This record gives sequence, structure tokens and C-alpha cells, in this order.
Amino acid sequence: MSLKNKVVMITGASSGIGKAMAEEFARRGANLVLGARQYVTLCEIGQGLEKQYNIKAVAVRCDVAHEDDCKALVKQAITTFGHIDILVNNAGISMRALLKDVDLDVLKTLMDVNFWGTVYCTKHALPYIINTKGSIVGVSSIAGYKGLPGRTGYSASKFAMNGFLDALRVETLKTGVHVMTACPGFTASNIRNTALAKDGSQQGESSMDEGKMMTAEEVAKLIVNGVESRKRTIIMTLQGKLTVFLSKFLPAFLDKMVYNVFTKEKDPLLK
Repeated sequence: MSLKNKVVMITGASSGIGKAMAEEFARRGANLVLGARQYVTLCEIGQGLEKQYNIKAVAVRCDVAHEDDCKALVKQAITTFGHIDILVNNAGISMRALLKDVDLDVLKTLMDVNFWGTVYCTKHALPYIINTKGSIVGVSSIAGYKGLPGRTGYSASKFAMNGFLDALRVETLKTGVHVMTACPGFTASNIRNTALAKDGSQQGESSMDEGKMMTAEEVAKLIVNGVESRKRTIIMTLQGKLTVFLSKFLPAFLDKMVYNVFTKEKDPLLK
């Protein structure tokens, strides 16, 4: 699948993996519809990519937790380009707090952004993607295969995303639509800095060693390669592949491994 002149809609495109994907798609000749809450930053990114790669990029202020924003994002794509070839559901937020301590509004916020944001955008873009026999991508996580301590809401939202996309893949099996779930491991981005603490405030400093993680650019390249080759699922790291394997065949052993890993965080929640 050549990406030249394809129309790619990306949520959460103002930073991290979303921004890196915008550049990678643009490098391969795709036109962009970029959605995020940070509109000024988004405009700057779009303008820079237009100049650098001679493509067209449209910025739309969009909070995916609100269905009307998602409808407006799709409407702008159709108004500007007339069609949509690829939807990348990337917008997401994380958390760091044990369930016994966390305000339940934090979990609701994560579901609204990570799960419902994917549902809203996919629902409203789906008729156009069916027309183009295009692609729907969900940027999920290994946390969608294995529940992670201190991330109950995050894991729940990613499990939900995975199930939603899996069902959609079957529903659209005879339409020519490609559905792909992309599961990075831990990625060096601002998602942990903006993760919600137990009271809903932003965490600020990351609790992990960002220097040992995949870069957003590495993740973006793998996702875009997956779109080009119309892959079903991408598990990006050896650690991730091992986690998926152990969750199926040695789940109790994996519980202990995960527990031990998370006791080694900075200022660990598990002692």
C-alpha cells in the first residue's frame, strides 16, 4: 500500500507518538488531518510538515473525550479532502495510582479519552473508510494484554480498545477495511509526565528510566510500516512479546514478574 496522497487522520498529534507519526506519514507523501487539544502547537506542526514534505496538513482542535469534537474532526477531513484513507486513534492519557487511593473520576477520564475517543472517531469515520477500503489503527499498549499495577484505568481502557477493534475487524471482514492494533512497549514520551495522579493532577516527573525506552520515532516507523503492509497486530518489543506469551501460558508466574518490576520504579507504589 503506497501512502502517496493518502489522507491520514491522527488524534493526539501534538506530541509524542502522534507527532512522530505525523512526520513519518508526511515523509511518505500522505496528507494529514491532525487532531489534538493543543491547537497552536498543532498548527505549527502542520505548517512545518507542509513546507518540509510538500504535503497538505489540516489542524483541528479536538478533545476526543467529546463526541462532537470527533464528529467535527471527521467533517473537516471530508470538507478539505473529500475522503479518509487511514484513521489513527492515538490520543491517550495514562495514570499512576493504586485503586485503593485513586479518585474514581481519574478512571472515568481515562476511559473517556482512551476508549470512548477511539469509539467516537471510528464510528464517525467508518463510512468513509469503508468507501476507500482504508485502515483503522488503534495505538494500544502491552497494558491491553496484561493489567499493570497502579494503572488499573489505563489497562482497562486498553483492554477495551483491543476488544473493540477485534470485534470491528470481524464486522468489517468482507468490506476490505484493514484494522490494526499497535502495542508499543514503554516509550520515551510525555505520557508519563502528563499521567494522572490519584487526585487527578498531572504526575509531572516520570517514575521510569526514559533513556532505556523506545523512542516515539521508532514506534511511529513501525506503525506506519504496519499500515503499509496492512498488518493485524504489532507487538513492538521482546518484552512485550514475552508478556503476551506468558499471559496465555503462565499467568501466575507473570503476575509475580510484573509485581517485581514495578517495585523497582522511582518512588514505587508497590513495596
